[in-house]
Amino acid sequence: MKDVRYHISEKHGEKHGRAGGAPKKSDELQRFGVSMEGYLLERFDRVIEQKGYTNRSEAIRDLIRDSLVEQEWDENREIVGTVTIVYDHEVRELSDTLTDLQHQFQKLFRSTLHIHLDEHHCLEVLVVQGKGSEVKKIADRLIGTKGVKHGKFTMTTTGKDL
Repeated sequence: MKDVRYHISEKHGEKHGRAGGAPKKSDELQRFGVSMEGYLLERFDRVIEQKGYTNRSEAIRDLIRDSLVEQEWDENREIVGTVTIVYDHEVRELSDTLTDLQHQFQKLFRSTLHIHLDEHHCLEVLVVQGKGSEVKKIADRLIGTKGVKHGKFTMTTTGKDL
């Protein structure tokens, strides 16, 4: 396999590379090298093009951010996210059960969007914020409630540590 070396080369702070210079600010761009097989780089370039990135550096930064966000979840730090559920509102006591859960854990819920999809089905998107384990627990309870036909929990970061 052919080894391909790619250097991320963009704007650097003035102190970059100077011996004895002051430490770099954390928001200054840094250069580093990435080595990978050619086929992997070709596949990565196709993904970059499909997603509309202007360069590899932006794509790599997003991958790193995604990894850092996942670490936040593992460390049980504050996260935000959405719980999306589709349910039949005619299922006995389902609407009341879902509402009761939201009231019981109201400190975790920031906003709710409710849409009537047809005569029987509703979609709710609940914006949640709190400690990762607490938010995941209530999301699982909502999604696992009898009568919920489909549910999806999506977590992201508050952005404070990125």
